[in-house]
Amino acid sequence: MSIVLQIGDQEISDHNLYRLLAQYRLLPQLAKEIIIDQAIADITCTPEETAQAKQQFYQKNQLTNEAQLKAWLDHHGMTPQQLEVISVRDLKIEKFKQLTWSDKLDPYFVKCKGQLDRVVYSLIRTKDAGIAQELYFRIQEGENTFTELARQYSEGSEAQTGGLIGPVELNVPHPRISQILSASRPGQLSPPTRVGDWWIILRLEKYMSAQLDEATRQRLINELFQAWLLAQIQQNVAFSSIIEAVEIKQG
Repeated sequence: MSIVLQIGDQEISDHNLYRLLAQYRLLPQLAKEIIIDQAIADITCTPEETAQAKQQFYQKNQLTNEAQLKAWLDHHGMTPQQLEVISVRDLKIEKFKQLTWSDKLDPYFVKCKGQLDRVVYSLIRTKDAGIAQELYFRIQEGENTFTELARQYSEGSEAQTGGLIGPVELNVPHPRISQILSASRPGQLSPPTRVGDWWIILRLEKYMSAQLDEATRQRLINELFQAWLLAQIQQNVAFSSIIEAVEIKQG
């Protein structure tokens, strides 16, 4: 048994390190990073890419001289060789994502598009069905504007904006609200509808169809990567059996 870490007066041995990682819920994070390293092991970078990635890493961590570099290494318990590895790690991860999922983005976007579309809408909500019906008719007949009645009668935070909400993605509101909005035309007023404890009146103001631009591509590829990573952890990592083995050994 050897001491691998000392914090204050506490000496942590290699024998106890696993137990502490489990106790502080760090094992899933450790497993995730190991799985990523295994996945990117064969990813290569050109000398130019490596130099640029290293420079960006140094700038991000404000490592501008040897003293700062040594202090950073000491603080993280790393060697210069380990720093070389992690300085290009993010670049390798991005390359792995692109190689693995870039040709799958178009169908994935089509599948997700309905939830990525954004809307601006107006909302009035009240727990009184009679009031909701009266307000609907007043808006419909032009007696009052939606904004006026939302400020006066709506019982949620939207009252402060005259009922106006958005732009938000369609997966953000309550599913029933999203359903109504996705079936509405801009300017269409929807009659009072029961949603949970509320009676709501909706009007779609603007519908913005999602586009597969660069920002959306990056977001979707990150989603695919995270889903893959979660599946890898669930399929390949068995913490409970390891914990039991350690406990038996320690016992």
